Amino acid sequence: MDNDVKLSVEIAGVPFRNPLIAASGTFGFGEEYNELYDVGCLGGISSKGLTLHPKDGNEGIRVWETASGMMNSVGLQNPGVEAFIASGIAQMRRFGNVLIANMGGHSMDDYITGAAMLSDADIDMLELNISCPNVKSGGMAFGIKAEVAKEVVSEVRKVCRKPLIVKLSPNAENIVEMALACEAAGADALSLVNTFQAMAIDIRKRKPVFNNVYAGLSGAAIKPIALRMVHAVCKQVHVPVIGIGGIYTAEDVLEFVMAGAAAVQLGTVNFNNPLAGREVLDDLLELCRRESILDINTVRGIC
Repeated sequence: MDNDVKLSVEIAGVPFRNPLIAASGTFGFGEEYNELYDVGCLGGISSKGLTLHPKDGNEGIRVWETASGMMNSVGLQNPGVEAFIASGIAQMRRFGNVLIANMGGHSMDDYITGAAMLSDADIDMLELNISCPNVKSGGMAFGIKAEVAKEVVSEVRKVCRKPLIVKLSPNAENIVEMALACEAAGADALSLVNTFQAMAIDIRKRKPVFNNVYAGLSGAAIKPIALRMVHAVCKQVHVPVIGIGGIYTAEDVLEFVMAGAAAVQLGTVNFNNPLAGREVLDDLLELCRRESILDINTVRGIC
């Protein structure tokens, strides 16, 4: 029955059975969700955000619900690259879909060392999170200024032998300029957008909700802005783009594809509905049938 609609896509030479990818930071390494449905049905899974060394994450409140979305200040809690290579990869390989290792860092050395280690491991793609604060630059994220991002991507490209996705921050000074800089530095694909910097205040305690004051906003609230940014970037770059930001439904998926995205990542929706991956995939097949879309690639970038 599924053969009447082609959902398979290709990104940087890597084939995906469909354009749905579980977003980093919302799906762990897939184990918990696989208890609810076969996560192998997804096109791919982007791992929990990794850092070179294990991290406990931020103290205090980490997640805060907001209108049409959520804010998080988890702080990249993860077991570290070495532990992921030792056991996490084998767990994810059981699902049979594209395995994307998401990695961040707080210094150039972190990025280079981690990327080199993951390049020797059994992953399909590396997704570089450049939204991390650069501790040597006063905490400003690598992904704010295009020239800084270009430098880190260039250095990682030298040691990365896997297809390289660079995940862009919407807080960049100029998202299109940032995308072009990363493409020029050797990115094989781009994913966007990461969370928007936001804030919440507890009026009863008379202080910010999060210990770090600011946190990342995601969910349906950011979709129109994320869609605009994806559209703007897709019009300028020549590498595949993975759309991220407030994607909850099959209709949302088609919007991002029509804006130019080769695939999408499902993030916050997994918290609202742990079965979202399976349900959105089923709905996407039915939606394509209703709209007489026999191959999802034929509507990519039509807007």
